[in-house]
Amino acid sequence: MAELESLETAAEHERILREIESTDTACIGPTLRSVYDGEEHGRFMEKLEARIRNHDREIEKMCNFHYQGFVDSITELLKVRGEAQKLKNQVTDTNRKLQSEGKELIIAMEELKQCRLQQRNISATVDKLTLCLPVLEMYSKLREQMKSKRHYPALKTLEHLEHTYLPQVSHYRFCKVMVDNIPKLREEIKEVSMSDLKDFLESIRKHSDKIGETAMKQDCRYNQWKIIARIFFSLLLSPNIKAQQQRNLDNIVSQHPRISGGKKSKKEACAGSDLEVPGAQELVDFSPVYRCLHIYSVLGARETFENYYRKQRRKQARLVLQPPSNMHETLDGYRKYFNQIVGFFVVEDHILHTTQGLVNRAYIDELWEMALSKTIAALRTHSSYCSDPSLVLDLKNLIVLFADTLQGYGFPVNQLFDMLLEIQDQYSETLLKKWSGVFRNILDSDNYSPIPVTNEEIYKKMVGQFPFQDAELEKQPFPKKFPFSEFVPKVYNQIKEFIYACLKFSEDLHLSSTEVDDMIRKSTNLLLTRTLSNCLQNVIKRKNVGLTELVQIIINTTHLEKSCKFLEEFITNITNVLPETVHTTKLYGTTTFKDARHAAEEEIYTNLNQKIDQFLQLADYDWMALEPGSRASDYLVDLIGFLRSTFAVFTHLPGDVDAHSTMSGKVAQTACMSACKHLSTSLMQLLLEAEVRQLTLGALQQFNLDVEECEQFARSGPVPGFQGDTLQLAFIDLRQLLDLFIQWDWSTYLADYGQPTCKYLRVNPTTALVLLEKISRVMRDTSRKNNVFAQFRKNERDKQKLIDTVAKQLRGLINSHHS
Repeated sequence: MAELESLETAAEHERILREIESTDTACIGPTLRSVYDGEEHGRFMEKLEARIRNHDREIEKMCNFHYQGFVDSITELLKVRGEAQKLKNQVTDTNRKLQSEGKELIIAMEELKQCRLQQRNISATVDKLTLCLPVLEMYSKLREQMKSKRHYPALKTLEHLEHTYLPQVSHYRFCKVMVDNIPKLREEIKEVSMSDLKDFLESIRKHSDKIGETAMKQDCRYNQWKIIARIFFSLLLSPNIKAQQQRNLDNIVSQHPRISGGKKSKKEACAGSDLEVPGAQELVDFSPVYRCLHIYSVLGARETFENYYRKQRRKQARLVLQPPSNMHETLDGYRKYFNQIVGFFVVEDHILHTTQGLVNRAYIDELWEMALSKTIAALRTHSSYCSDPSLVLDLKNLIVLFADTLQGYGFPVNQLFDMLLEIQDQYSETLLKKWSGVFRNILDSDNYSPIPVTNEEIYKKMVGQFPFQDAELEKQPFPKKFPFSEFVPKVYNQIKEFIYACLKFSEDLHLSSTEVDDMIRKSTNLLLTRTLSNCLQNVIKRKNVGLTELVQIIINTTHLEKSCKFLEEFITNITNVLPETVHTTKLYGTTTFKDARHAAEEEIYTNLNQKIDQFLQLADYDWMALEPGSRASDYLVDLIGFLRSTFAVFTHLPGDVDAHSTMSGKVAQTACMSACKHLSTSLMQLLLEAEVRQLTLGALQQFNLDVEECEQFARSGPVPGFQGDTLQLAFIDLRQLLDLFIQWDWSTYLADYGQPTCKYLRVNPTTALVLLEKISRVMRDTSRKNNVFAQFRKNERDKQKLIDTVAKQLRGLINSHHS
């Protein structure tokens, strides 16, 4: 194996030697390097020395062979040597002269050389700087843009720097530093722009209130145009309500005197108004969100940015939609709540229309659905605490403005208007409570006396307040009196004020005239049938109310009942819905005032009866008297005097013909008849009461004098209008009973009992038996005391026997009647 390797090495050395011999000297380097790269350097040197010795021998042979020619050549060279020396000297001298003469030129050439070198260096430097300076300028520009927070231009500069300029000078170390800093710069731009976005989000959170207030002011001015137009057309269509609507129009115009006429759109009306209100873009700088959106879009992180923005805005929406706990206490609490919500969605609407895809309609609709449900829930809760109708009305107007404002931005608000119909019921209840107090104050402060008028001016003023016409009263000279008291025109006008209050709530609810009319009529019916009715009933049922006041209440309610048709016309004029329209609700005022009148009449009857009972409590009969007095009992004389004076007041109450005939006619007649019947029944109960065990004929005759006094009162006609002895019939039961006992006409009674023509038809057997037993007890006691006189005892026994016989027959009648 070693021998084989030795042979290969020897062959390789032979090849190298041949290459050395045959190769140009300038190219011998690689050949020699192959020798030094190997491990047989010593052996190669041996071979090289051997080859040199061989060549030396060959040269020596060749030289020996050509020796004579060599000698000849040397000889010739010696000859030439002298000439060469001369030539050398000449060349040396020439060179010295040339060097001396060209020294300055050499110096100039050196200088030129240096200049040329510097020029090349400068040119190269300029070329390099030409490439580097734009890079440095762009980098400086980038730093300046970032310093001035112009992040989106900085990002654009960074893109140009990275993709256009740096590749041209990438071999420089400072460029590598820049390239390494580019990701850091991008991240810094992202962080700074995100910080600006957070500042923006905080800014719009703080400014939402102001933005919403501004937007709602714009819508408010537009609504004022609508109100003026509506009032103007109402004045044209309904002249009967001209005065009230004119006041409303004057108030609006006085607040905004320079509003010009003409029909305008909502934006035109707002733009042409005196109050220039800035938009969202004037109140909030939206550039941070635009910059951040562009930056994240360029950096390929747009989706991350969109998700972050929407998440943060959802959080802000939940905070905005959380109402303060005391929001219901003042209107400002509601206003600030609405302003924040409007401001939030105005901003989102602006973002929707000024960016491409940062927010979309589905996202906005989702937020609005959440906001709508939370807002309605909050309003339902907080509005339920409102007890002031003015606050509820202001809240309604604020909700309408809130809804109209957002509707102007394309948000559906039907649910808000549906909720307003719920609040309308609450508003109606608060109105009813307020008017309950108003009616109570009116009724409590009334003097329940006819209204006196001293001149034509006062008369016309009163007729202007209350629809009253009476030709007879107009003919009377001054001073004169209206038949009703002051609470009639006051109540009438308060009912109209209530209707106006209901109408105010219906404005801007997008309701038809029929719906408004129906709402007003239903609320007015509640006012009449519940609130006013209860107030009247409470006045009527008061303990200290007098008969004169009750009669005046009857007169008043009669006139209020007649005024109901004018209230119908009043509602028709303000709603332009005819009462003949199908499904139109009718007013129930007639029923209310009739019920109040009937209650007053019943109270009159009850009070009269109570007064009669008070007089009867003064009755002090001597039931054992042997002889009657010469006149009726004092208490009864006083009672009859009271009744006469009372019914005289009824008779002389002022009023028109109808009221007079109704009040002092029907009511007075009914009251008089009721009083007489109650008096008759009470006297009968007094005569028959169980505590009176015994009764003499003398006492019965005294009792008869009292009944005759009552009959005389009935015959005297205390109240006109009774026909014949109608009023006396109230005492017919007493009269027939007393006649039966005083005349002792038992044979007639027993013989004719049960016949329609019976003289004592009204005498009940049971009543007669009770009274007869009381007389019988007296006779038995008298018989025992007077037994000394035999004859007298015989007469008493005969009378007692007769009484027993009559009593037995009466019991028989009673039993037969029961069977």
